[in-house]
Amino acid sequence: MRRFKQQISEEECIAVLKSQPRGVLSVIGDDGYPYGLPIDYWYCEDNGHICFHGAKEGHKIDAIKKCDKVSFCVYDDGYRCEGEWALNIKSVIVFGRIKFVEDYERTVEISRNLCLKFTDDQSYIEKEIENFSSKVQCLEIVPEHITGKLVNES
Repeated sequence: MRRFKQQISEEECIAVLKSQPRGVLSVIGDDGYPYGLPIDYWYCEDNGHICFHGAKEGHKIDAIKKCDKVSFCVYDDGYRCEGEWALNIKSVIVFGRIKFVEDYERTVEISRNLCLKFTDDQSYIEKEIENFSSKVQCLEIVPEHITGKLVNES
């Protein structure tokens, strides 16, 4: 980080990761091109991992199989100081390694917690898990470095 005055604490970074529903997962794609995709996620407080789910095949999965190094970017909704037009936004970037979740119980846990970010309708959640838990691939980022800053967009 270049502008240390804008750096936010690890606790603030985690608060952003816990509160936001989506971020951008970036992998190394075909021919070394970066590939970033918006994705829903769940921050697991037990181990600090960032968890996702998606299809069992595709460009993202192919890229991860070739290289497990990823970054994940999240930013909050921001706020305005009284009398100012510009937003103040906290952004967080996680650097780490991503792994495939092979354990069925962990897949169910991740799927349930992802659903809970968007609805508390337990019957809907259980139906989704019953219908799709065997068809999804869950992934976890094991963070190696987390950095965050407060940016004023003016």
